[in-house]
Amino acid sequence: MRGLNVEGRRARSRSRNDRNSGTRALQRVFGVLAATGICIASAPPVFASDGPASGGAKFGLAASTECVFGGDVIKSTPWSLQRILLDQMWGQATGKGVTVAVIDTGVDSSNPQLRDAMAGAGKTYVDGAANKDIEGHGTRVAGIIAARPIDGTGFEGIAPDAKIVSYRYTGGENKQGDSKTMAQAIHDASVSGAKIINISSDTADKQDNQLLRDSVAAAVRRGALIVAAAGNDGADGKSANTYPASYPGVLAVAASDRNDERAYFSQAGDFVDVAAPGVDMVSTVPKKGQCTADGTSFAAPYVAGVAALLKQKHPTWTADQIATRIEETAQRPGRGPNRYIGWGVIDPVAALTDNSKPASSPTPDPAVKAGSGGVVPMAVTMGESEAERERRTAIYVVGAGLAAVLVIAGSGVAVRDWRSRRVGRAGRVG
Repeated sequence: MRGLNVEGRRARSRSRNDRNSGTRALQRVFGVLAATGICIASAPPVFASDGPASGGAKFGLAASTECVFGGDVIKSTPWSLQRILLDQMWGQATGKGVTVAVIDTGVDSSNPQLRDAMAGAGKTYVDGAANKDIEGHGTRVAGIIAARPIDGTGFEGIAPDAKIVSYRYTGGENKQGDSKTMAQAIHDASVSGAKIINISSDTADKQDNQLLRDSVAAAVRRGALIVAAAGNDGADGKSANTYPASYPGVLAVAASDRNDERAYFSQAGDFVDVAAPGVDMVSTVPKKGQCTADGTSFAAPYVAGVAALLKQKHPTWTADQIATRIEETAQRPGRGPNRYIGWGVIDPVAALTDNSKPASSPTPDPAVKAGSGGVVPMAVTMGESEAERERRTAIYVVGAGLAAVLVIAGSGVAVRDWRSRRVGRAGRVG
């Protein structure tokens, strides 16, 4: 497990996370119960993941009912950072001198962790400034890449010295963007010299679009590494292409969970290149504070942050070489990629500490000959997901509750019948 502090991660997870796991589990169970029509309590989500009309784009974000713009920070270090030997990684690079273009709903520069991370005013294609964000999606994405450390929280960006330039292609107060404004943003970002571009959106209904395809191809020719979210419609496990993640030259990112397995919602497909943490992702929100959310939207900037670290350490490497290093050093599911997590779950420290010059594309591991004594990687199995466990737990809770109701009701009937018989006997005796 190159670069992944597995034992330390487990120990820290037990000490840091177990205190809250019971409460989170109950909250999720209650959410499942509410979804099945059993009303426990309700609260409107801050941000809905519904996208614009066909031809536009939708966001890979699961809304958090605990999120408050301008709220508090989360004190503990998130699990997505606990899994990394941070000192070893940041001893190699911190992203200094590297700018990442974030094509999203804008980035709110007033958050204290992002105030010093912004590189200029950015550009907007809808009403409102590029460094404003009324929906919060782009602000979360930017924080995962380059949030600065502050007192009171263990969260900071993967590349805490990198810079962010915001291209607000959608999320205006009176106007939503579409594939055209996204294509314009990609063009402008690449023409301005951006070498790393993060796109945490996909087109509505997974529709290909020639304008968007051409814009991506031109940006790739200019040397930009486009990191894109794979999409969140993968709960059925079926393969489907999403765009722009499926276009040639784009590094497509699936979401993984705490067990380094595919998150149940992450879109599967042969286009998937790597996976990265995308469950319970802590990040910045507009005004100040943090909250958590799920989605490939937040796995993509995790990878973009690592790409920024590699760009700082190896400024002459091409986009293909950076992508290849990320893919080659991922924790592989087998000899080669699969349609769920691509070449595997990203290993940031392994990517940073391997100083050999990468090729322009990854290659499968060689086959192990019989009797050679080599170790054959274990294939990934699709076990029960966290959501499935929560649904199963909810069913148990409902079943237990119904059983208790039946027991109580049955006991009441039995007591009533016993009293009736006793009164009847007393009447007959008298």
